[in-house]
Amino acid sequence: MTDGKQTETHTIDATETSTQARPRKVAVTGTSGMIGSEVVKRLTTLGRPVVKLVRGTPKSTVTEAQWNVQEGLVNPARLEGVYGVIHLAGENIAGGRWTEERKSRIRNSRVLGTEQLCRDLAGLHRKPEVLVCASAIGYYGDRGTTVLNEESPPGEGFLPEVCREWEAATKPAADAGIRVVNVRIGVVISKEGGALAKMLLPFKMGAGGKVGSGKQYWSWVSHDDVVGVLLHALDCEQLSGPVNAVSPNAVTNAEFTKILGSVLHRPTVLPMPAFAAKLALGQMADDLLLASAHVVPKKLEETGYEFQYPQLRECLQHELNG
Repeated sequence: MTDGKQTETHTIDATETSTQARPRKVAVTGTSGMIGSEVVKRLTTLGRPVVKLVRGTPKSTVTEAQWNVQEGLVNPARLEGVYGVIHLAGENIAGGRWTEERKSRIRNSRVLGTEQLCRDLAGLHRKPEVLVCASAIGYYGDRGTTVLNEESPPGEGFLPEVCREWEAATKPAADAGIRVVNVRIGVVISKEGGALAKMLLPFKMGAGGKVGSGKQYWSWVSHDDVVGVLLHALDCEQLSGPVNAVSPNAVTNAEFTKILGSVLHRPTVLPMPAFAAKLALGQMADDLLLASAHVVPKKLEETGYEFQYPQLRECLQHELNG
């Protein structure tokens, strides 16, 4: 005769195995952005269900849920049982001159929005296993030629302050037992947006050149690798805390300028003096163009992440000629 208790145990095990075999659902914020839209596309290609967290009224009750900085999740139950959350939402830091009002929006969109989301996640009955939250290498500030890894201390200034508060805002999720990964993203190389898109027109016209001395390090990462790193962080249980999303081969601004000009077959003999950059962009020039941060991806290399484009020339050729 079959023991009833044994039969019940077998049934539960089979159900659990079936559940584990299903693709694990992921919620994503910032899905209209350059990185977020590609994250959704990549997850969908891999067959993983996605819930987009959107500001407006959801177009679908299955694939979207309403979320905003002020109110958080309008219906938190929509995220019950999701495996992970990738949080990318935030005001564009290069979207305009840094007035006090704009700096406030940059800070609040990241810090308050992240804190609200993390409180919502911590309050769920079936919490996600992991939160992958965007941060930036702006955390390190202007550090000259010092090689910086995830254990390096923060710098000083507006961006380092924002990044410190941004990462600290994930504490409610960590305290609730959710594995939190703070992905410090470098200069993203994409013709669709970011620094490269803004540089293309002057460089194509032969008006490109180094900014300031050109000696400042730009720690860059390909668009494809940013997405790859976010998905790696999502599923690699060994990763938690800060993770530098940068190529292992940082370059100086002068090297970046030379390589970009070579790929475009254009001269790069018209430098932008530091004073001109500051005149045009104000404080943003100091923090984004003139600051030097030689950042390395120590944790990614330790956990076996393989970069698709570790070298700048190949990355630019892929973006511009691929």
